[in-house]
Order: sequence, then C-alpha cells, then structure tokens
Amino acid sequence: MALPAEPPATQPALPPLPFDVLVTPVRGAAAQMTFIRFPASLYAGDPNWVPPLEMERKDFLDPKKNPFFEYGEVELFLARRGQEVVGRIAAIRNPRHQEIHGTKEGFFGLFECVNDAGVARLLLDAAGAWLKQRGLDAMLGPANFSSNQDWGLLIEGHDSPPAVMMPYNPPYYASLIEACGLVKAKDLFAYELSSSAEPPEKVVRIAEKMRQREGITVRAVNLKDFANEVERIRDIYNSAWEKNWGFVPFTDREFDHLAKDMKTIVRPELVLIAEVKGEPVAFSMTLPDANHALKAANGRLTTFGLPIGLVKLALASRSIRRLRLITLGIKEGYRRRGLDAILYLDTLRTAHRLGYSGGEISWTLEDNHLVNRAIESMGGQRSKAYRIYQRPL
Repeated sequence: MALPAEPPATQPALPPLPFDVLVTPVRGAAAQMTFIRFPASLYAGDPNWVPPLEMERKDFLDPKKNPFFEYGEVELFLARRGQEVVGRIAAIRNPRHQEIHGTKEGFFGLFECVNDAGVARLLLDAAGAWLKQRGLDAMLGPANFSSNQDWGLLIEGHDSPPAVMMPYNPPYYASLIEACGLVKAKDLFAYELSSSAEPPEKVVRIAEKMRQREGITVRAVNLKDFANEVERIRDIYNSAWEKNWGFVPFTDREFDHLAKDMKTIVRPELVLIAEVKGEPVAFSMTLPDANHALKAANGRLTTFGLPIGLVKLALASRSIRRLRLITLGIKEGYRRRGLDAILYLDTLRTAHRLGYSGGEISWTLEDNHLVNRAIESMGGQRSKAYRIYQRPL
C-alpha cells in the first residue's frame, strides 16, 4: 500500500503587525540624533555592550564625511510606539556589490529593536520595500554598510564584550529576524588566542623552513612612509579578498579614510608586511582592542562642556591588554607557502613582547577551511559566531 503523500511545506506564519507602532524615515538632525542614541536606552544595564562615540556615529552617517555615500544610498528608519522609540533600521543600496557579484541584492543594517517580533517585521518590511522600489530582489544583513565594516548578527558568544569594530546584540535578535522569514546566508567565526600560548613545534618548524626557503622577510609598517604603506596594503587587501563571498573592494577614498582613522590607535609593531624578494605579498593588521577605552568614555568625549569622556578614554587606553587581529591577506599566487603561519607567529611573539595577554582573530568565513585550520593549528579556539541573513523581496 502506497504511503500518503507528504503535505507541502508551509511558510511559517509571520508575526502580527502591531497596530500602535509607526515606522517613518529619519528626517532632520534631531531625528538622526534619536536614531544614534536609541541603543543607549535599549542596552542599559548590559555589561557587555560598548557604546560607540556619538561623534563617530554622526560622521559615519554624514554623506559629506563617509566615502561610502559617494556611490551608495542609505535610508534610515525609526519605529515609534506613541512617543517611545522601539526600533531602528537602515536600508542600504550598494551598486558596487551588485556590479561585482552580478546580483540585485540590497542590505539592511544598524538594526536595533525591542523584544517584539511585530516591531521587527515592520522595520524589516520598511527596509525591504525601500530596496524593492530601487529594483532589488533580495535583502541581506545585518551590514553596516558592507563587508568592509562590521557586519553579521552575533549568534554565539554573548557572554563577553565585542572586540573593536565587531558587532554586538542581544541573544533575542536571532529569533526576531528568523520569525520575519529571514534565513541563514553565511556564518562568520571569531577565535580567541592567548599571546603566551606556545604554538605547536611542528607549525614553528615548518613556518621557519618556509621563511628560509622562499626568502620571506617580515617587517613592521613604517608610519613615516604612511601614504606609500597604505597603497601597498590596499593593493594586497583588494587582491587577497577579491574572490571571497560578499567582498567588495575598497575605493581609494574609503581605504584612505579608514587608514587615517586607524592610525590613531595602531601599534606599528603589530601591522606586519611580508615581502618576497622585496615585493609586498602579504600583510596582517592587529589593533589594540580600543573597546576597553570606548566603554570608559560611555559614548561621549565631553559632558557639560568638560572633556570628561576624553580623559577617561585616555586613561583607559593605557590599560588595554587585548588585541584584535583584524585582517590577514595574501596575494593570489603566494598562498600555501606558509605566509599565514609566519605572520601569525610573528604577531604572537610581538604581542607577548609588548605585554598583551592575547585577543581575538576575527572574522573568518565558516567555509574558509584553509584559514580556519591555520588559526586552529596555532591554538585558536572558536569564541563567537555571527550570521548574515537573507530574504527575497
């Protein structure tokens, strides 16, 4: 006797839309400030949240100061229940992403929401409708505003603060987003590594053998030759990631803008360039985890006109003991030569010498098995995971 046919899969019911919540575009300086300050009330009491500097967030959203706006479009939305702000979101159109990947994908980002799936649905629908009006047929996110910035939703590792330039959110965000019909597109991993950990002897032996055989030299970045060093690193960066999922190369203006911002916190001894016969072919960038200092400033450099936050920031900066290895790139044609292990080893040794206890390596794609195995071979332990979601429009 034939078994009865399985019933067709049904789409889970979406959360009901709240009748008392209104989502509107952000218009004017006051509304933008409300948008920027909303997370402060949402995360009140969360010991792991790190308030961003309001001044930096204003500059990030300013088309005159953020080079992303030279080609990209962003629309900000606020959700209000009466006079109370209950959520925010950004809709992002990145034509460079469309051109490079041959898709009609847009993004949502800067997502913050109370624990109400109906409010989340209103926000995501508003962002999706804005993108659809511009001819896009899918929405991914969270992205702020591209893979070159912080992106992904924290889904594992809520028990500790984020590293510098990494996102943080409450655990319930995943449930909100999934309830609204979004599904996983890709996961990203972060790894924890102690600077005092002894790398496996086999890894050290192979790395040193490759260093000698390939004629690899590693040097610290020269800040006195900053403009030329930035150009060398940009060339490696855009070459190293050009085939990665979701990657969009920096424009010259974007890279210069980011380099200028990072120059204020960088330790040159921890920005390493690997050369083969004098040609720069790989680099790694490790930054002091400035979130330790930012948390002390509590989002503001001045209070009542006094530089209280600035003083707290300066004092806290002196006690930073953690790092984030933010990027490591190797040019096409120079991979599988041990350059990654050499850069990891030299970074570990330098970090230990400078008195840092360790830190985070982030982020890597879940299916970048070559890189993930290299990190694990050095003693890295996966500590956090982030997810990019997607939904057709």
